[in-house]
Amino acid sequence: MGPRDDRQAMLAAPLSISKDRQATRARCYSAPMSARILIVDDDTRLSGMVSDYLGHAGFRVTAAATAFEGQQRLKREQFDALVLDLMLPDADGLEVCRRIRQTSDVPILMLTARGDAMDRVVGLEIGADDYLPKPFEPRELLARLRAILRRKSSAAPQDLKRFGRLEIDRGGRRVTIDGEERALTSYQFALLDALAGNAGRVMSRDALMDLTKGEQLEAFDRSVDVHISRIRAAIEDDPKKPRRIITIRGAGYVFAKEQDRA
Repeated sequence: MGPRDDRQAMLAAPLSISKDRQATRARCYSAPMSARILIVDDDTRLSGMVSDYLGHAGFRVTAAATAFEGQQRLKREQFDALVLDLMLPDADGLEVCRRIRQTSDVPILMLTARGDAMDRVVGLEIGADDYLPKPFEPRELLARLRAILRRKSSAAPQDLKRFGRLEIDRGGRRVTIDGEERALTSYQFALLDALAGNAGRVMSRDALMDLTKGEQLEAFDRSVDVHISRIRAAIEDDPKKPRRIITIRGAGYVFAKEQDRA
């Protein structure tokens, strides 16, 4: 079988490759850290193979077969990222994502076997950091996980930016309005930080993706718009009439230097 045939086989059944081959590929992408990953998927065969693959790459992986089990583990244990299937036997993955976002900012990578792009948009709107359609290549899952983990843990100067009532704590990765914390995903925080760091300048989608690292793995650049909408919902007094993040039609976004006063 030639390289092209081999790649086509992986696309058709990417997780049926042998453990030896999984180990070889994983070592090529060896992780410098031992991040904890929770996989919530009722396909135990897939979860087992993914767990083995990520384990060889240096991750510590825990698998849960139901939404209930996954949420219970999140309450009891600390995880660095969550891989969440959209279709679970006891709950809809989108609803599970929504519930998790009410109490946690753990990075969430959603898996979907459904081809509807709207599911992906909704997932991003309610707080998912990324998504991956099934079937997928294990190395793409690994690359996407690394991207969202890198965005969360990337070193940043420990300083505080103030824009009127809005405060952005880069060291603590916290955003507050009048001292009240507003929940953002790791990628949404990175987007807001990139915009605030260039306050007064129009930033294109491409420029924002370059500044936030790893977003080139997104399948469509309009995902930036979805995340901006989510940020506005968190920090604007009226998201429909934004005063902090302004849309410049045909060009991108600008973060206002002059906002409300404390």
